Amino acid sequence: MLYAFVTTLLFAASSVLAQKSQQAVGPARANLGRLTLGLLFLGAWAYIFGQGHRGPAVGTFLLSGLAGMGIGDLAFFAALPFLGARLTTTMNQCLSVPIAIGIEWLWLDTRLTGAQFACIGLVLAGIVVALVPTKTSPPKVRVRPIGILLGLIAAAGQGFGAVLSRRGFELTAAAGEHIDGLTAAYQRILGGIFITIAWFAIKAWLEARQGLPRPPAPPLRAHGWILVHALAGPVLGMGTFQIALASAPSGLVLPITACAPLAVIPLAYWIEGERPSKRSLVGGALAVAGAVALTLVR
Repeated sequence: MLYAFVTTLLFAASSVLAQKSQQAVGPARANLGRLTLGLLFLGAWAYIFGQGHRGPAVGTFLLSGLAGMGIGDLAFFAALPFLGARLTTTMNQCLSVPIAIGIEWLWLDTRLTGAQFACIGLVLAGIVVALVPTKTSPPKVRVRPIGILLGLIAAAGQGFGAVLSRRGFELTAAAGEHIDGLTAAYQRILGGIFITIAWFAIKAWLEARQGLPRPPAPPLRAHGWILVHALAGPVLGMGTFQIALASAPSGLVLPITACAPLAVIPLAYWIEGERPSKRSLVGGALAVAGAVALTLVR
């Protein structure tokens, strides 16, 4: 569970760095850049110290990446214009947890206790209090049904991807072999990067056909944000996420990593001077209390 908390901090840092990198070089270049660098760093580790693209569960990890980093992430980004950032994030984080719990129970027969469910409920309640839009703080876009559908797809992709990783570690252990977290993250990113590249290529082609002007190339020094973003997210964050899933059910890991948007609040205040609201502080306190309790109960 310690790795789940580390993952939460790394994902929070990745969120702040994602905003910086997208402001510096644009969304397409930032996202493709972070995934490409993640693939290179994780690949170097996997082929030098790990198992490369081999192993009894390589297909399962590839499917995990396809579901979570491919379909799930693309649906998340596609939902943003129709739901806004806060509602999209709330749907993704809160719905992926019960989806993962249900799939892992039906498929892998993983059962959680009543106390664990209570702690999970407290975490999700804190996320809702902190992030969900209200009448006094409405979403910045008009909410549309297509956004709800895309949000559901994003949550399902994240939840199913986490369970597939759990299954991959089970298959590896059953075969009497071992796979480390960074190698599993490499195999996972292999499954997700190609669909992401295809998406941005099609998007660029459509924009070119419409005659939309291409943005000017950013200066070389601006690409440094992509490097630190890649290290925090696809490399170290995804590696610790896989290590956490190797030893704990997805229904326990995901509620903790779901607190990443709340961990962004103090980081945004420290880096950008953005003062948090009272509601976000109350929600954050509830979620943190639930996450800490989740590590203590059985």
